[in-house]
Amino acid sequence: MTRQDIRVALTIVALVLGLGWAIGYGIGLMTRPVSVVPDNPPSEALKSPARKAQRAASTEGNTRYPDYEDVYVNDYADLLDPAAEERVRDRLIALYDHSGVEMTVLTIDNMGLYGHGGPIEPFATGLFNSWGIGNAERNDGVLVLVARYDRKMRIEIGAGYDRSLDSRMQRVIDVGFLPYFRRDAYQQGIEAGVDETIRELTGAYPGDWDMGTAQRGWSWLARAVDRIGEWVLSLLLVPLGAIALWVRRYLRNRDRPCVQCRTPMLRAGEEADDEHLDGGQRLEEYLKSVDYDVWHCPDCGHIDIHRYKSWFSGYGACPQCNYRTLSTTSTVLSAATKSRSGRKRVDYDCAHCGHHDSEIRTIPKISDSNSGGSGRSSFGGGSSSGGGASGSW
Repeated sequence: MTRQDIRVALTIVALVLGLGWAIGYGIGLMTRPVSVVPDNPPSEALKSPARKAQRAASTEGNTRYPDYEDVYVNDYADLLDPAAEERVRDRLIALYDHSGVEMTVLTIDNMGLYGHGGPIEPFATGLFNSWGIGNAERNDGVLVLVARYDRKMRIEIGAGYDRSLDSRMQRVIDVGFLPYFRRDAYQQGIEAGVDETIRELTGAYPGDWDMGTAQRGWSWLARAVDRIGEWVLSLLLVPLGAIALWVRRYLRNRDRPCVQCRTPMLRAGEEADDEHLDGGQRLEEYLKSVDYDVWHCPDCGHIDIHRYKSWFSGYGACPQCNYRTLSTTSTVLSAATKSRSGRKRVDYDCAHCGHHDSEIRTIPKISDSNSGGSGRSSFGGGSSSGGGASGSW
C-alpha cells in the first residue's frame, strides 16, 4: 500500500467516523426528553418507612383488585415468556436502582374478572392506590396495566408528577405499545413500551444513563430501526457494506506503477502467484485466513506481494511463525455456578509450524441479581390522583 493509498484510506475513515459522531450527536440532542426524576435515587427511596407490611387483595365497591406476587412484573395474562419477563424485570430493577422510581407491569385477561365493567382509568387508579406504588413522600410510582381481552391499556402515574407528563405517556402508548398490540405481538410491545416509558421518565433508555449524547443518539436510532423492522436495517447496511467493499476493491485493484522503473505493473493469476509464495503463505490462502496478490513489472521484473487479511477468519497469528494459521479451542473443565467460579482450558495450535500452547482461564461465577432493587418485596406506599394516559387497539 502506497502513501497515497494510506492517505485515501485515512481520509475515508476520518470522514466516516466524523459523520457517524455528528449523526449520533444530532439525534441525541433532538430526541432526548427532559428527565422528570432525579439522576440518582434519594436515600429514602431505599428505606421508606411507609412500606406495606403485607400484600393483600383489596375490595372497592364491586371491584376486587388483584394481589401482586412481584413488585416488578405480574404477567397474569401470560403475555411474556420467562426470558422476556426476566428482561423486563431487570430493566425495572435498574430503573429503581438508578432513580428510586417504582415502576411495575401488570397484565390481566380482562377487568370483568375483578368485578369492573367500566373504563380502564378508575380501575387503574384504584389498583395503583391499593398497591401503594411509589415512594410515599414523592408519589413517583408508575403502573403499566394491560387488559388483553378488553383490548385496553393504561399507564398510571403517581400524584407527584406534573400533569404535563400525561401527554408524554400518551406518546409512549401510541408509539411504543399499540403498534405491536395491534399485531397481537404483546411481548414485543411490552418490552418496547417499557423502554419508551423509562426513557420519558429519565431521559435515556435503560442502561444508557451514563452514555454521552452521541452514544444516546445511536442507541435511539438502533431502537427506532428495530421498531420499524429489520428490512430498514438491511436498507442501511447494504449501501454501507457496498461502500466498504468498493473502497477495498479499489485499493486492491487500482493500477500500480513499479517503484523502480514506474512501468505499470501486472497482477499474476491465482496459480501463478503461488510460485512466489512460501509454504506458510500458501497455507494461509488454503485456510482462507489471508489472500495474497502478486504484482510483477514486465520491464524490470520487480515483484510486489500484497497481503489481505480475511474479515471473518477463525485463525489468528501464531506467536512463533507469525502466519495466521493458529486455531483456538476451549474445553470447560468445571462449570461455574452461583457459589463458585469455573475453569476452562484454552488450547492454541498452529497448522504451519506445529506450535502448541495451553492456558487455564477462570469462568466467573454466575451473577446473582438478588441485590439492590431486586431485594424489594413490597411497594413504598405511594398514590395516584388519576394522572397518566390510556389506549386501545
